[in-house]
Amino acid sequence: MAMYDDPRILRAIAHPVRNRVLHELEAAGALRAADIARLLDVPANQASFHLRQLAKYGLVEEDPDAARDRRDRVWRLADPDGIRFRTADMLAQPGGRAAYSVFQRNTVARGRHLVERALAVDGSESTGRSVSEWSLRMSVEEAQELMEELAEVVERRRDAGRAHGPGDGRETYSVFQLIQPYPEDD
Repeated sequence: MAMYDDPRILRAIAHPVRNRVLHELEAAGALRAADIARLLDVPANQASFHLRQLAKYGLVEEDPDAARDRRDRVWRLADPDGIRFRTADMLAQPGGRAAYSVFQRNTVARGRHLVERALAVDGSESTGRSVSEWSLRMSVEEAQELMEELAEVVERRRDAGRAHGPGDGRETYSVFQLIQPYPEDD
């Protein structure tokens, strides 16, 4: 998994469309700009713009092996295992705290949106949506072990999903994991 510490990358992926592009590429493995445009319901030129922005920071790259011909541009994550940040290194750089603040605000908003949609009662309860919450007594080491076990399950499902192309009746699901000591109420 690629590690990044450039604050400009946080600003780039804080944008909701670019963030969603990354999620779609993570789920699918490789997609054309037209596929992304259809999935996100945005114009193809807008999808292409956001792909180029992500490529500028080394987060996505063209996948020539997946292209039908030389004119066909297929994109994939630069690292198929995803993106991680060295937060401490990023915060120490000029502009790091501001970039992290933007990223944090957008991530919290996205997390809230995901939970609200999963809990919505709108007649679409059969879509496989779920919100689960458990309370476990663990040591820090046991929490780390749980995170690793869950990551293995998710990666196995992700890899299986990548074997299918767009338009096969599958859609991208968000798996939003949060493991932390029980927070104090503010």
